[in-house]
Amino acid sequence: MSEEKKSLNFIEQIIEEDLANGLPKDKLRFRFPPEPNGYLHIGHAASICLNFGLGLKYNAPVNLRFDDTNPAKEEQEYVDSIKHDIEWLGFKWDKELYSSNYFQQLFDWTIELIKEGKAYVDNQTSQEMAIQKGTPTEPGTDSPNRNRSIEENLALFLRMKNGEFEEGSHVLRAKIDMKHTNMHMRDPIMYRILKKEHHRTGNDWCIYPMYDWTHGESDYIEQVSHSICTLEFKSHRDLYDWYVDQVYDSKKLRPKQREFARRNLSYTVMSKRKLLQLVEEKIVSGWDDPRMPTISGLRRRGYTPESIRTFSDTAGISKRENVTDVALLEHCIKDDLNKTAPRVMAVLNPVKVVITNYPEGKEEWLQAENNQEDENAGFREVPFSRELYIEKEDFREEANKKFFRLKLGKEVRLKNAYIIKAESCIKDENGEVTEIHCTYDEDSRSGSGSEASKRKVKGTLHWVSIKHAVKAEVRLYDRLFTDEAPDGHKDVDFKEFINPNSLQIINAYVEPSLKTAKVLDRFQFQRLGYFCVDKDSTENRLVFNRTVPLRDSWAKKDN
Repeated sequence: MSEEKKSLNFIEQIIEEDLANGLPKDKLRFRFPPEPNGYLHIGHAASICLNFGLGLKYNAPVNLRFDDTNPAKEEQEYVDSIKHDIEWLGFKWDKELYSSNYFQQLFDWTIELIKEGKAYVDNQTSQEMAIQKGTPTEPGTDSPNRNRSIEENLALFLRMKNGEFEEGSHVLRAKIDMKHTNMHMRDPIMYRILKKEHHRTGNDWCIYPMYDWTHGESDYIEQVSHSICTLEFKSHRDLYDWYVDQVYDSKKLRPKQREFARRNLSYTVMSKRKLLQLVEEKIVSGWDDPRMPTISGLRRRGYTPESIRTFSDTAGISKRENVTDVALLEHCIKDDLNKTAPRVMAVLNPVKVVITNYPEGKEEWLQAENNQEDENAGFREVPFSRELYIEKEDFREEANKKFFRLKLGKEVRLKNAYIIKAESCIKDENGEVTEIHCTYDEDSRSGSGSEASKRKVKGTLHWVSIKHAVKAEVRLYDRLFTDEAPDGHKDVDFKEFINPNSLQIINAYVEPSLKTAKVLDRFQFQRLGYFCVDKDSTENRLVFNRTVPLRDSWAKKDN
């Protein structure tokens, strides 16, 4: 038992202590509370895996609650994408809820607070209020409106609700303590005027509750036992507790806020504001651009739900801010696809090979193993003929002993096929090799059992038969930023570190078995990397996205 407890993360330890102190297990309830103002990213995946993982561990329900308190930034599109992402990751929520469900209850509670003298309407400018708030080391000063009568506050608040005032002219503030050491407790704003249509409540309201007022009260209404937030909300915990105290009934469960460090990833940005900037300024093609750290972008790039869940589990959760190396995420997808992705052949930078002693017009279909890591993956047939494509970089006229690919006078094996020997090459007027003439050993066919087939040669190359090859557009995606912490530089815009080579589009040739590939099908292009069929693919035009190369070129750059 002690060994098991050692492996618990600190959030699980808190829950175990609460259970040991008398919290009934059937009172456990968790929630994932996204704001529908953008697409979820890999940082949110950590929170999703944590909350839904706790639900699975303790057999407890998990609510999906949209904290939709700001109609100026929220849209139904974001709600739909968030639901799709969570389902795609393999999780199921108990109830789909919205903070907007509670607007009337929050309003009613607010009226009671005003009547108790615990809230007041302030019509100062935001600049005046900011000055009065003080600093972390200096206490704030009271607003001149702080001691308005209850009757005046009620009348003004109802006029706010009825749309009689302009946006920004009046706010409702909680009356707590302008000298409190926690600045969040210095008479925080509870309501502001926003004359915007809400994606769910339409124009029913023109005043909207602030997140802090909504957050804890929503947890309390839903009887969430553990409200797990990211670390930036730790300083808000006093306010969370104060607000819950105002409505708490001892017969009900009192929610508890606890915090963990958000997931930061190297070579990217996690701020929704900055990600939105990339979309709006068309630096990327959209929220699901495969270079984005969004879940939809990772999905389109070829990442699997399993790889993201593994990444979240492996990276773990922490009490302190830290940066996770993106190489860990790339390792997780490589490890997953290594077990599951069929191996196929594709040539991205082709040069023509002519096997001069192979009969003209002849073709044969050779057996190729789909995935040696999966004994149930079976075999497929690939066509072989006299004229092939190989990668340009796989041939040199002359090379040293460490070059184990094709060079003049030397032999290599063609994957699943024959041993060939380079005899000569043809060049264009610029000295570029355009054609390589080879001979083949007719008895060396892979798997034939002949003595020649067992002959050892050091290099093995992938190839495609020119006659049967299928043209495909291949998008070679790389990291979007060249800097490990693009938004970590003072006075330097994060966009200064955009990688100009984050996307290369090339025309390639793939084996004919890929003609029937469907959107999001994933493959290993042998010796090249893992690739996924993009949503832009059509029946007549295959489009592949590179998920990740087999070798880490960034590690070489770092070294």
